[in-house]
Amino acid sequence: MHLPPQLSTYMVCSSSSWRIVLSTMAVSPANCCRLPKLPSGALNVYYSARLKFQTPSVRACLQNGDQPSHFKTKVYPLLDSVKWDDKGLAVAIAQNVDTGDVLMQGFINRDALLTTISSRRATFYSRSRSMLWTKGETSNNFINVYDIFLDCDRDSIIYLGKPDGPTCHTGSQTCYYTSVNQLLTDKPEDSTKLAITTLYSLESTICKRKLEITEGPDAKPSWTRRLLLDNELLCSKIREEADELCRTLEENEDPSRATSEMADLLYHAMVLLAQKGAKMEDVLQVLRLRFAKSGIEEKNSRRS
Repeated sequence: MHLPPQLSTYMVCSSSSWRIVLSTMAVSPANCCRLPKLPSGALNVYYSARLKFQTPSVRACLQNGDQPSHFKTKVYPLLDSVKWDDKGLAVAIAQNVDTGDVLMQGFINRDALLTTISSRRATFYSRSRSMLWTKGETSNNFINVYDIFLDCDRDSIIYLGKPDGPTCHTGSQTCYYTSVNQLLTDKPEDSTKLAITTLYSLESTICKRKLEITEGPDAKPSWTRRLLLDNELLCSKIREEADELCRTLEENEDPSRATSEMADLLYHAMVLLAQKGAKMEDVLQVLRLRFAKSGIEEKNSRRS
């Protein structure tokens, strides 16, 4: 494995061993050392840098237990590399690993970051109370951290994780629901209008149409509501859109046609998900859990 000069450490954590490459230059596999298998429950830390974007990342593959002897030699230099401000703090942002939602922002110090790496739960530093606090310690709505990212200047951090419940103390899914556009147009604040991506804005609209079904005939006409009321029509549209998407490949149509047909298929499939009471977040979680598994193995496992 060859690494660019700017990478100082590349570590891979696996179930059976640690593979560590210490590098200030290109390193060959002969210079890798393989440590013995860690005991069950041992603490593993994975620190890497993504080659494409050169974005440092810290992955916590952690269990409760004693720290391996090399823990301090790897993690503490990482903590030293963060550009803490004159009060020893840095900004930390929690983001949903599946939806991309920005959940909350807080401040951290060295101990907060170390605690997050060790516990896999988003931990911050309270400036008003001068103490560490873990999100969810009173509400049980923890943010379970899968990965930690440092920005290019190493003065802000992202906790990439999965929340156990609403993040905001108001009960909102995220702390970001105050739209500047609404404020500038004197519209009332709507805690259901979250800072979410196009995909989840569409899902939110579909769910609203589903709720409108109970309002009776006075609700305005809606194609989404019509689909939700007619399973046969919905399924026929999904098959139709899937076929049209396939034909863009078979008939060598322009890529814009493929994206248009994919948009139609995705919309109708999301209506079906809403009808089944499932969410796109559930779909993306399934995909994420399949990342480390061969597609062939995954399909074979369904037959067993």
